[in-house]
Amino acid sequence: MDLSALSLTELSDLQEQIKQEFKKRQKQEVVRAREQIIAIAQSVGVPLDELLGAGGGKVKTKTRKPVAVRYRHPDNSSLQWTGRGRQPQWVKDWLASGKSLDALGV
Repeated sequence: MDLSALSLTELSDLQEQIKQEFKKRQKQEVVRAREQIIAIAQSVGVPLDELLGAGGGKVKTKTRKPVAVRYRHPDNSSLQWTGRGRQPQWVKDWLASGKSLDALGV
């Protein structure tokens, strides 16, 4: 097809036809893909809703239980630390002042 012979209006019309054809073919591909997925699920005996369900094949992780507080500031009981992870600043300050971590134990 020689596009150089077409007028600007004809090119614009052709562009619109291409957009419409592209959308139509995309929809057809989605329908075909859906049909293939359904056929595969049926061939292995897995219900489609289970295949695409809420789990989505994700590995279930255990929910972590809260850890008991192991250290508490003697003057301010709202300052607490479980002993896991980074030391809070108040623990670092406590240790920097020469006091022991055992003194904070619950």
